[in-house]
Amino acid sequence: MKYMLLMQFSSATADFPGITEWTPDEIKAHIAFMGRTNKTLAADGELVDAQGLAMPDTAKVVRAGTDGAAVVTEGPFAETKEFLAGWWIVDVEDEARAVELAAYISTAPGPGGAPLNMPLEVRQVMSGPPADL
Repeated sequence: MKYMLLMQFSSATADFPGITEWTPDEIKAHIAFMGRTNKTLAADGELVDAQGLAMPDTAKVVRAGTDGAAVVTEGPFAETKEFLAGWWIVDVEDEARAVELAAYISTAPGPGGAPLNMPLEVRQVMSGPPADL
């Protein structure tokens, strides 16, 4: 079963400063934790994909105009209190394993090496309809 583990950042749920305030060593430790986690998941055959995302101020909102051409809005956007920081897609035996992985990833180190305990949303990846439909 495939699950998406969504790493959310919210100033309302974070009791740590934003990453722009971390020291270079704190950022390196955080990234190293993520790298080790990804290597372990890959070695265990559970990793499908994992990506971190750029900060929300680099986002663009795109929709089709009346002629079908892209209409792009490039911020500044209204300030948001939540944003998606990254994700993992894992292929695991059951939801319990996906929850276990999310809890582990939540312990990624932050300032001073303390676990962030950042919330991760766990959602099953739905398969599409049969090809003969």
